[in-house]
Amino acid sequence: MNEHLVTGGLAAIIVLVLTLPFLVHKVEKQLEAFLFVMGVLAVTISNQWSGHLVVDALLDPIRLKHPIVEAVLVAGFLFRIFRDTIRRHVMGIERAVGQRIFLFLVVVLLGLFSSVITAIIASLVLAEIITGLRLDKKIEARLVIVTCFSIGLGAALTPVGEPLATIAVTKLADEPYHAGFWFLFHTLWVLIIPGVLVLGVTAMFLRGKEVTYAESISESKLESLADVFIRAGKVYVFVMALVLLGTGFQPLIDAYIIHLPTAALYWINMISAILDNATLTAAELSPKMSLKQIQSVLMGLLIAGGMLIPGNIPNIICAGKLGIKSREWAYFGIPLGLALMIVYFVVLFLV
Repeated sequence: MNEHLVTGGLAAIIVLVLTLPFLVHKVEKQLEAFLFVMGVLAVTISNQWSGHLVVDALLDPIRLKHPIVEAVLVAGFLFRIFRDTIRRHVMGIERAVGQRIFLFLVVVLLGLFSSVITAIIASLVLAEIITGLRLDKKIEARLVIVTCFSIGLGAALTPVGEPLATIAVTKLADEPYHAGFWFLFHTLWVLIIPGVLVLGVTAMFLRGKEVTYAESISESKLESLADVFIRAGKVYVFVMALVLLGTGFQPLIDAYIIHLPTAALYWINMISAILDNATLTAAELSPKMSLKQIQSVLMGLLIAGGMLIPGNIPNIICAGKLGIKSREWAYFGIPLGLALMIVYFVVLFLV
């Protein structure tokens, strides 16, 4: 296919991914399936189909290095069993420390511990904590978004936390960095930990009145076993979609993105709000980069991942489990993400 047609087709897919979930209710309700279809179209337009890609798409959601679907499934069973206990403890801790301190601790602890327990488990714990709260829907939704930003940042401190971190360490394992388990922590902690703390402070100002469970966004009924399997299936389809989208957009990334100056790349990486940031990491990161360039590329990807629901696996898990709509997420997530992007741009490039 003509190069201009490929570019135009992929650009059209980006527009569709950015707009249809907000404009068409059925697309929003079936977001995982929609992203999968867009991924298939992207791979087809860019002529990237191969047996290797099909195997990756089928196996990536369940690979032992990052067993995403398995974690969602097992955690779903456990939370189903202990849900009432979790609710009681959440309410008890909130009363003991006060609402502001409680919200701060939720954001900061889940953000930092996500690098150990993985971003997936942290997001499932978040969903259960939200289920145990009784704040109004607007405040709970914003707390979820702020915490997902925190989880997205914190999970990058070790290669255990999320695929982006694993790929980054792999890409930088040879000369001159010899990246090991603690490389990302040493490289990014000075940027990530203050960011997580700032997000925690932000959550302290999300004060809302206490309401009944029926008036909050918390799930009002016990999940059935079918619900647990359905959510795991949706996550499987979502990860498949990310693999296909990342591969389908590879020609566009190779031709127009990876050759940009680091400052421009930082802002262009806002496309990770709809694309897999692990794929972009694999495409952009190089051992020839300086530490500052590595920091800039990774921070742009990590922050942008929180802006929209498709940007990160924790986003889609929490949004699906708690019924947060795409427009509601974008209304708060985009301004918050842009504010963080501007602050980090000043720190990285102007200070």
